Amino acid sequence: MRRTSAFTLIELLVSIAIITLLISILLPSLSKAKEMAKGAICLSNLRQVSTGWHLYADDHRDKSVPVRFSAAPGGVSSPANWYPIGNGKKYRPRWIATMGKYVGLYAFGTPSTTDERQDYDGKAYECPTVAERADERNHAFGYNYQFLGNSRQTKNVYHNFPVNRSRIRSFSSTVLGADAAGTDAGRPANQRGAYANNGKDFAERGNHAYTLDPPRLTERSDRGSGDAGSPRTAVDPRHGKRANVVFCDGHGESATPEALGYRILPDGAYVDLDDVDDPPTNRLFDGTGQDDDPPDLPK
Repeated sequence: MRRTSAFTLIELLVSIAIITLLISILLPSLSKAKEMAKGAICLSNLRQVSTGWHLYADDHRDKSVPVRFSAAPGGVSSPANWYPIGNGKKYRPRWIATMGKYVGLYAFGTPSTTDERQDYDGKAYECPTVAERADERNHAFGYNYQFLGNSRQTKNVYHNFPVNRSRIRSFSSTVLGADAAGTDAGRPANQRGAYANNGKDFAERGNHAYTLDPPRLTERSDRGSGDAGSPRTAVDPRHGKRANVVFCDGHGESATPEALGYRILPDGAYVDLDDVDDPPTNRLFDGTGQDDDPPDLPK
């Protein structure tokens, strides 16, 4: 009688142990590869939309995109607050939706003239690592608004708008936009709350992240949401401790906050002013490469 060949119990257990070991070795690599892929998609998305920055300036006599169009009297009922974004008009669109029009990457399936807290529908507006951050206010990507187009107003005076594109001395070394953390960046890590798509709490992750403050602020500068008591915003190193950044010439990089000029305190909060031994620098944000102060608020 012929005997049927089969694994013994010992052989089977050894095989299972080897397979388990291989899986334990491979899983971290696969997870890392997946996160790297998400980071690459994020950077590609940011670069695609950023191309609209130059096209907007070409169409508006060299003026840079405003972070958000200022409010005219009449609120949502006033057509003066409605702006074309490619596939319709939108109530006071943010910077990235305005740029998207110029490259055919529309931000919303149906833009609204009455809703200022719409979720972005376009995939180009998504960072896959934080795909939940779709709210146009608490968004994944922030704009270097203080130096490129701070269209907020105090007593009907713009904070820093319009800004001519031609004032930028080096497009390749001036940040346009980046992965943004929101006002939670100004809080210690243990005081930050979860992301809220329609939230308004300064401590919530991603709050007001469509604005990106430069590394070094002053007592006289704007910050965060612009409201009284607002903490600062900053880049979000969500991709392997690095943030995706796109520069004014359209090239993108993945960089640590420190390489971009930010400094982080031991408790995780981003340094606000320069009262530390190794102060933050605005060299990659100011457009001159000289670490200029952000513009003062109007008096």
